[in-house]
Amino acid sequence: MIKLFGQKFYPPLRRSIYTSTCLSKNTRSGVIRRTRNMSEALTYEQSKKPHQIGVLKSWNSWNTSNIHGEDHYTGVLTYQDSLIRLFINGTFPTHVLSEIIIKRKFNELLICFNLSNRISSNEFYFLIGYAEQMLSYLLRCPVKIEPRMVLNPKDVIFRYI
Repeated sequence: MIKLFGQKFYPPLRRSIYTSTCLSKNTRSGVIRRTRNMSEALTYEQSKKPHQIGVLKSWNSWNTSNIHGEDHYTGVLTYQDSLIRLFINGTFPTHVLSEIIIKRKFNELLICFNLSNRISSNEFYFLIGYAEQMLSYLLRCPVKIEPRMVLNPKDVIFRYI
Protein backbone atom coordinates (compact mmCIF):
# COMPACT_ATOMS: atom_id res chain seq x y z
CA MET A 1 0.00 0.00 0.00
CA ILE A 2 1.30 3.41 -1.00
CA LYS A 3 -0.03 6.68 0.42
CA LEU A 4 -0.01 9.61 -1.97
CA PHE A 5 -1.75 12.90 -1.18
CA GLY A 6 -3.71 11.24 1.58
CA GLN A 7 -5.14 8.47 -0.65
CA LYS A 8 -4.25 4.78 -0.54
CA PHE A 9 -2.88 3.10 -3.66
CA TYR A 10 -2.13 -0.58 -4.07
CA PRO A 11 0.62 -1.91 -6.29
CA PRO A 12 -0.59 -3.02 -9.76
CA LEU A 13 0.37 -6.66 -9.14
CA ARG A 14 -2.27 -7.03 -6.48
CA ARG A 15 -4.98 -5.56 -8.71
CA SER A 16 -4.21 -7.76 -11.71
CA ILE A 17 -4.38 -11.19 -10.09
CA TYR A 18 -7.89 -12.54 -9.55
CA THR A 19 -8.48 -15.83 -7.81
CA SER A 20 -12.26 -16.06 -7.82
CA THR A 21 -13.88 -18.91 -9.74
CA CYS A 22 -16.56 -16.75 -11.33
CA LEU A 23 -13.98 -15.12 -13.61
CA SER A 24 -12.59 -18.39 -14.97
CA LYS A 25 -15.83 -20.16 -15.74
CA ASN A 26 -15.37 -20.71 -19.49
CA THR A 27 -11.70 -21.43 -20.05
CA ARG A 28 -11.96 -24.48 -22.32
CA SER A 29 -10.83 -23.50 -25.78
CA GLY A 30 -11.76 -25.54 -28.81
CA VAL A 31 -14.63 -27.31 -27.05
CA ILE A 32 -18.02 -26.40 -28.46
CA ARG A 33 -20.78 -25.86 -25.92
CA ARG A 34 -23.99 -27.84 -26.14
CA THR A 35 -27.27 -26.22 -27.09
CA ARG A 36 -30.55 -26.91 -25.35
CA ASN A 37 -32.37 -28.39 -28.33
CA MET A 38 -29.35 -30.11 -29.99
CA SER A 39 -29.67 -27.92 -33.10
CA GLU A 40 -26.05 -27.04 -33.87
CA ALA A 41 -24.50 -29.26 -36.54
CA LEU A 42 -20.89 -30.41 -36.20
CA THR A 43 -18.57 -31.93 -38.77
CA TYR A 44 -16.23 -34.78 -37.90
CA GLU A 45 -13.31 -32.41 -37.33
CA GLN A 46 -15.32 -30.08 -35.09
CA SER A 47 -16.70 -32.91 -32.98
CA LYS A 48 -13.26 -34.04 -31.81
CA LYS A 49 -11.65 -32.44 -28.78
CA PRO A 50 -8.36 -30.49 -29.04
CA HIS A 51 -6.30 -33.11 -27.21
CA GLN A 52 -7.28 -35.67 -29.87
CA ILE A 53 -5.38 -33.84 -32.64
CA GLY A 54 -2.87 -36.27 -34.08
CA VAL A 55 -4.73 -39.30 -32.68
CA LEU A 56 -8.30 -39.25 -34.01
CA LYS A 57 -8.11 -35.93 -35.83
CA SER A 58 -5.48 -34.69 -38.25
CA TRP A 59 -3.88 -31.27 -38.44
CA ASN A 60 -5.51 -28.71 -40.76
CA SER A 61 -2.14 -27.36 -41.91
CA TRP A 62 0.71 -29.67 -42.87
CA ASN A 63 4.10 -27.99 -43.12
CA THR A 64 7.71 -28.51 -42.15
CA SER A 65 8.19 -25.32 -40.14
CA ASN A 66 8.29 -27.27 -36.87
CA ILE A 67 11.48 -29.12 -37.81
CA HIS A 68 14.58 -28.19 -35.79
CA GLY A 69 16.37 -25.30 -37.47
CA GLU A 70 13.42 -24.29 -39.66
CA ASP A 71 11.62 -22.08 -37.15
CA HIS A 72 12.28 -18.74 -38.89
CA TYR A 73 9.43 -19.36 -41.39
CA THR A 74 6.73 -20.21 -38.84
CA GLY A 75 5.17 -16.74 -38.76
CA VAL A 76 5.17 -16.45 -42.55
CA LEU A 77 3.51 -19.84 -42.99
CA THR A 78 0.86 -19.07 -40.37
CA TYR A 79 0.07 -15.81 -42.15
CA GLN A 80 -0.10 -17.61 -45.51
CA ASP A 81 -2.46 -20.25 -44.08
CA SER A 82 -4.83 -17.59 -42.75
CA LEU A 83 -4.67 -15.76 -46.11
CA ILE A 84 -5.50 -18.98 -47.98
CA ARG A 85 -8.47 -19.74 -45.71
CA LEU A 86 -9.84 -16.20 -46.06
CA PHE A 87 -9.37 -16.28 -49.84
CA ILE A 88 -11.10 -19.66 -50.29
CA ASN A 89 -14.00 -18.67 -48.02
CA GLY A 90 -14.32 -15.41 -49.96
CA THR A 91 -14.18 -17.09 -53.38
CA PHE A 92 -16.77 -19.73 -52.45
CA PRO A 93 -18.80 -17.74 -49.87
CA THR A 94 -21.63 -20.18 -49.10
CA HIS A 95 -20.35 -23.34 -50.73
CA VAL A 96 -17.50 -24.50 -48.44
CA LEU A 97 -18.92 -27.19 -46.15
CA SER A 98 -15.87 -28.33 -44.17
CA GLU A 99 -12.53 -27.18 -42.85
CA ILE A 100 -9.89 -26.20 -45.38
CA ILE A 101 -6.89 -28.56 -45.30
CA ILE A 102 -3.55 -27.11 -46.45
CA LYS A 103 -0.64 -29.41 -47.28
CA ARG A 104 2.81 -28.22 -48.27
CA LYS A 105 4.91 -30.58 -50.38
CA PHE A 106 8.33 -29.13 -51.19
CA ASN A 107 7.38 -25.93 -53.03
CA GLU A 108 3.79 -26.91 -53.90
CA LEU A 109 0.64 -26.10 -51.95
CA LEU A 110 -2.24 -28.56 -51.96
CA ILE A 111 -5.60 -27.23 -50.72
CA CYS A 112 -8.50 -29.62 -50.05
CA PHE A 113 -12.07 -28.92 -48.92
CA ASN A 114 -15.67 -30.03 -49.46
CA LEU A 115 -17.98 -28.02 -51.73
CA SER A 116 -21.73 -28.14 -52.08
CA ASN A 117 -23.23 -29.07 -55.44
CA ARG A 118 -25.35 -25.91 -55.66
CA ILE A 119 -22.71 -24.35 -57.88
CA SER A 120 -22.84 -24.84 -61.67
CA SER A 121 -20.00 -26.68 -63.40
CA ASN A 122 -18.93 -23.64 -65.47
CA GLU A 123 -18.77 -21.45 -62.39
CA PHE A 124 -17.00 -24.23 -60.46
CA TYR A 125 -14.18 -24.67 -62.98
CA PHE A 126 -13.79 -20.91 -63.43
CA LEU A 127 -13.51 -20.28 -59.68
CA ILE A 128 -11.05 -23.15 -59.20
CA GLY A 129 -8.81 -21.83 -62.00
CA TYR A 130 -9.14 -18.28 -60.72
CA ALA A 131 -8.26 -19.28 -57.15
CA GLU A 132 -5.26 -21.37 -58.27
CA GLN A 133 -3.88 -18.54 -60.40
CA MET A 134 -4.41 -15.82 -57.79
CA LEU A 135 -2.94 -17.86 -54.93
CA SER A 136 0.02 -18.90 -57.12
CA TYR A 137 0.66 -15.24 -57.89
CA LEU A 138 0.26 -14.09 -54.27
CA LEU A 139 2.26 -16.88 -52.63
CA ARG A 140 4.82 -17.29 -55.46
CA CYS A 141 4.58 -21.08 -55.56
CA PRO A 142 2.44 -23.59 -57.49
CA VAL A 143 -0.98 -24.09 -55.90
CA LYS A 144 -3.26 -27.03 -56.59
CA ILE A 145 -6.84 -26.99 -55.32
CA GLU A 146 -8.64 -30.31 -54.94
CA PRO A 147 -12.25 -29.72 -53.93
CA ARG A 148 -14.65 -32.58 -53.32
CA MET A 149 -18.27 -32.13 -54.32
CA VAL A 150 -20.85 -33.24 -51.77
CA LEU A 151 -24.33 -34.07 -53.09
CA ASN A 152 -26.19 -33.40 -49.86
CA PRO A 153 -24.89 -30.87 -47.28
CA LYS A 154 -26.26 -33.12 -44.52
CA ASP A 155 -23.70 -35.77 -45.49
CA VAL A 156 -20.96 -33.62 -43.93
CA ILE A 157 -22.75 -33.43 -40.56
CA PHE A 158 -21.30 -35.91 -38.07
CA ARG A 159 -23.60 -35.19 -35.13
CA TYR A 160 -25.71 -32.49 -33.51
CA ILE A 161 -24.74 -30.87 -30.25
